[in-house]
Amino acid sequence: MSPTSTLSSVGLRRDPIIVMNLARLGSFHQHRLSFMRILLRKIKAEKWIFKRHIFAIDANGEGHAVYVIDTRKRQYSLIAFAHNLDPNLRSDRVIATAWDATFTLFDGIPSAEDLSRLQLNVPLQEAGRVSRRELSISRANRSTRLWEYVLSCLAQGDQPDVDRVNQIGYLMRTTAVYGSGKLGASDREEVMCRPEFRAPFQIEMLVVWMIRNFTVDLIEYMAQLKGGKQAVKLDHAIRKQLGIGNSTGLGMVPFLLNHPLLLHKWINARERALAMVRVLKSATEDEQILFKALVKRSKKSLELWKSKHSLQQKKIAELKADHAVLESHLNQGGLSHEYPWNSLWLWAEKNLRVEGQEFLLSLLLEPYGHLVDHLADEMSTIDSKYIIIKGKMKTDELQNLINKYYDWVFKIDWSSNDAQSRFWYTSKNKLEPRLGKRVEDLEPFELPLAPGRDVASLYGLLQSLPKQQYVADFLQKHPKYRHCIRRIQMIKDYPYSEIRDNTIDSNMMPIDLLRAKLSFFGAQHFDPFSDRWVRISMYRGAPYPDNISTEDAETWGYPLCN
Repeated sequence: MSPTSTLSSVGLRRDPIIVMNLARLGSFHQHRLSFMRILLRKIKAEKWIFKRHIFAIDANGEGHAVYVIDTRKRQYSLIAFAHNLDPNLRSDRVIATAWDATFTLFDGIPSAEDLSRLQLNVPLQEAGRVSRRELSISRANRSTRLWEYVLSCLAQGDQPDVDRVNQIGYLMRTTAVYGSGKLGASDREEVMCRPEFRAPFQIEMLVVWMIRNFTVDLIEYMAQLKGGKQAVKLDHAIRKQLGIGNSTGLGMVPFLLNHPLLLHKWINARERALAMVRVLKSATEDEQILFKALVKRSKKSLELWKSKHSLQQKKIAELKADHAVLESHLNQGGLSHEYPWNSLWLWAEKNLRVEGQEFLLSLLLEPYGHLVDHLADEMSTIDSKYIIIKGKMKTDELQNLINKYYDWVFKIDWSSNDAQSRFWYTSKNKLEPRLGKRVEDLEPFELPLAPGRDVASLYGLLQSLPKQQYVADFLQKHPKYRHCIRRIQMIKDYPYSEIRDNTIDSNMMPIDLLRAKLSFFGAQHFDPFSDRWVRISMYRGAPYPDNISTEDAETWGYPLCN
């Protein structure tokens, strides 16, 4: 398509076969429609009020704190329990039984009786139970590399070294943020109609943001107790560059496979936003100035991105190289064409790698909040399991859908060992999803997380049966294909609902799925420790509750250049 043609945002939406593969999903970055960005935008626009209601913590860092969040319509409270944890017990693993801090988001302001009840349960996490008044349960550990160092500096009246802080980027790291009915907490369905929680994962993102605030309060308080009058608070610039760390593993990976309709909503909103920008015939001077400024600032973000994982180091190096190519192109008049953003995108498809293209996508959206931010309201949905299977559909029509939307499954040799070398199952101890090598005697425990293989198997069976039977009749005899047929019937209306790749292949990288989901959270600086778990930074550069009314609540993910 010529950049000067009459463009349609519908026509410019990318083909799912381009977007919905693991390599590209594993190259996504935070963007305007990421859930942290949506939350802070709402908080600032609606002028939420925050108050430290209780802060009863001793010199050892043990006790509890309550932060009240007033949305102007409702009140919520982050309740934090601080613990003096033996360093030998500190662990990122889901099997841990003790943490430096545990949290719950309470619906309202807790009474003394509520706090007593929660004190007996929240610190236990999975071993405890909460009520419908609690909207989430979470936990966090102090950074073993940074906490004591920063605490000592502040107690002595000194600021920590900026470079050392930037190497790590957080004082605490969450190891779980549970919602949606976990451990007895309120179900998502009970609160999703509240405007403040309509967008996805707003409860969880609010909790993480408030944990960040509590973490700084805690270390400054402990430094003051330790150092007395000589103690100082964190410098504003250093404080701002501290995010919340997070370590996430295989337990999160199946989410995108188990929620195909929700996956479509997320990806579709992002793709629509890109298409809406590409269709613009011109860009104002202010829009171009902002875009170029953020391109320049994003270079600093790439410099802060550190990893010891060889694969991630290579990706960062390649992205830095692509960033330099992008800057050079812009300096040579890359926005001087009619339909400048479409012209730039077509150039990027030819000159940037996949990661560079997805990084550019995030930048392209930044000047156009007035066009794309409303798409946040379209990113939630009912669970796809409630979509009724069309039993009156004939099996030949089902085969036609497979031929049209699942043609990629026929390009895989499913008889090879590599194509089916892995299988997903649920661990006995923690009831968490796990990925293992295929062993015959464990196959009865396999989770249905290989849609490509299952569609290919279904198609082969349909080929051997009469074509004019109803799907309902077919499922009476072959009920194991229910989940598969529901997905096939959905994909015509929800084209981004399916990951068009083999999720049990020997070369499949679970961190690609992790990264895709975490990018929608708004995470940055992905740091894999294997192909199965990754550390990230959340809210790094963002304002805090005490200054969000006066500071930038939009482009905080792009550090200001010195």
